[in-house]
Amino acid sequence: MEGFKQYEGISLRWGSKDATAFGPFSESLKPERNSTKLDKYDVLFSAGGYNPSNFHLLFSLAEHSADYGAPVDGPFARVVGGKKLLTSFERSDRILEIEPVIEWQESAKHLVTDDTSTTLEDGDGLFTFIKVKLALESPEGAEFFFGLIKDGLFKVDDESSSFISDNSLKGEICSFENFEARKDGAVWVRTAGYGTGKVFISRDERAASVVHSVIGHIEQGIELIHMAGRDHSIFVKTNPAPINILGIGFKEAEKHLEGLGIELVREGYKEDDSNIVKLNPSSTIDILLAKKVIATGAPDSLVIRVELYDDLAPKTLDFFRHAVGLTFRPIGTLPVMMIYEDTYLFKAAKSAEKYKEILPENVLVDKTKAFEIGITNQAAKRMGIVGVKTEDDDLFGPTGEKFSSTNIIGKILEPEKFKALTEKDTMYVLESNKEEIE
Repeated sequence: MEGFKQYEGISLRWGSKDATAFGPFSESLKPERNSTKLDKYDVLFSAGGYNPSNFHLLFSLAEHSADYGAPVDGPFARVVGGKKLLTSFERSDRILEIEPVIEWQESAKHLVTDDTSTTLEDGDGLFTFIKVKLALESPEGAEFFFGLIKDGLFKVDDESSSFISDNSLKGEICSFENFEARKDGAVWVRTAGYGTGKVFISRDERAASVVHSVIGHIEQGIELIHMAGRDHSIFVKTNPAPINILGIGFKEAEKHLEGLGIELVREGYKEDDSNIVKLNPSSTIDILLAKKVIATGAPDSLVIRVELYDDLAPKTLDFFRHAVGLTFRPIGTLPVMMIYEDTYLFKAAKSAEKYKEILPENVLVDKTKAFEIGITNQAAKRMGIVGVKTEDDDLFGPTGEKFSSTNIIGKILEPEKFKALTEKDTMYVLESNKEEIE
C-alpha cells in the first residue's frame, strides 16, 4: 500500500450486514474468482465485476466468506481502532485522510527497566502494563490465565520473533475452546502435545491451530510484548477482572457482586460467618454471562490457614497445589482420610501423582514437629498422602512413614481449628501470604 494517498477522498459505495466498501478506484492488482474467508474487521481490496477499474476498499463487519473479486493475497490489514464507526457510516461519508503508523521496531529505540528513577525526556513513551481482553468463547481458558497471573505477572520464559511464552503451568491440562487465527497480540494456550499448558502471546500473525486455543487479545500495551525478553516479567491487567469471592464470607461477596449486577444464591452452610468454598458456574466469564452464581458455604471451623514452604519444597508444593486446587483457586479442598492417635491423614480428590513427580525434597532429619504438613514421596508406596501430627514425633513423619519418605511442605497456622476435624470432614486449605504470617 505504498500509494495509499490515492484512496483519500473516496466515498462510501455500499454496505451490508457483512461488510462496507469505499470506492471505486483503479488498481494494478489482479482480481480472483474465488471465495475469500474474512474475520471481523479485516480490510480487503474488492473488485466489482472482477474489473481492475472497479476496486473498492472493503471493511468486514462479521466473520464470513464471499466472492469479492479479491486479489490472491486476501485481507491485507485489520481495523484496531474506531471499530464502532464502521456500522455508522452514511452515503455522504468519505475517507478524508490516511496516515501510516510506523511500527515501533522500525522507528524507535527502547529501554526495558524496573528502575523507577529513570529520567524521561520530552517525546518518550512509557509502557508499564498490558491489558488482556479475554475471549467470551474461552471461559476455562480465562481461568487458566487467571491462575497463571495470580501474582499479577506474565513471566517470559521463552521468546522468538513470533511469540513470548510463560511456562509456569507447563504440564497442566486446559480444554481447547476457541479456534481462530492468532493475530499480533493474541493470547493462546497449548492444549495438547509437547508443551501442553504453556501460554503464549503472539508477536506476529499465525494461522489457527487445533492444539492452540485462543483465550484473549492484548487491548493495551502491546508495545511491551515486542520489547520484552527472556526472564522479564510483565504486569498484567485483564478485562474482565477475575471474580475472586472464594474464601470470603457471603456478606462481603454479595456486596462485591451487587456492583457487577450479579445475583448470589447461598448454598450449603448459609450463615453470615461462613466461607465460600465452591461456585457454580465456576468461571468468571460464565458468571458474568449468567448474571447469577450459586455459592456453597462452609463453616469457618473447616477453613484452615496454612503457611507453605516455597523456598524449601517448590516441586512438592507444585504437586500439592495441583492436587488440592490451589493452582487456580485461592482455596483448596482436602478430604480427611483417617485419624488415629495424633495423626491426621488426607487424600486429595485429584490424583496429581499420576502426572506430577514427588521426589525426595526437604525430607525430615531429626524429628517431626507438631502441625507441620508432610507428603509421602515416591520412595514409599503411598506417595501423595498428606499428613499432620498434633504432637512432636522422633520416629515417624506426619504421614506415618519413615523420615526419608516424607517431604515437609508447610505448617498449620490454626492448630485449635485443625484438632477439631473429624473423619467425616473436608478441610478447606487457605494459603496465607508472607505479610499475613509476619
